[in-house]
Amino acid sequence: MIRSFADKDTEALLAGLRVRRFPPDVARSAQRKLIMLTAAKLLDDLRNPPGNRLKPLQGDRAGTYSIRINDQWRVTFRWVDGAAEDVRVEDYH
Repeated sequence: MIRSFADKDTEALLAGLRVRRFPPDVARSAQRKLIMLTAAKLLDDLRNPPGNRLKPLQGDRAGTYSIRINDQWRVTFRWVDGAAEDVRVEDYH
């Protein structure tokens, strides 16, 4: 379940709206990942498919997780009490 978004562009992607700052292929993949995140009841639900590459971030991003969209883009979020918070699609590299 997604409890909150970090920005309006990510929320718009989940709603199926076109967001200009995301290339079309990234937007399609991101929307699929956001749908998976919405359906997740446990953090471990996001380990499948393995291509998600769910991982905890480190350093100043500790407490945040990411799932992979492609080589460059990730969906990042905090997992709090069974729900994703501060969900964002970003290029954090």
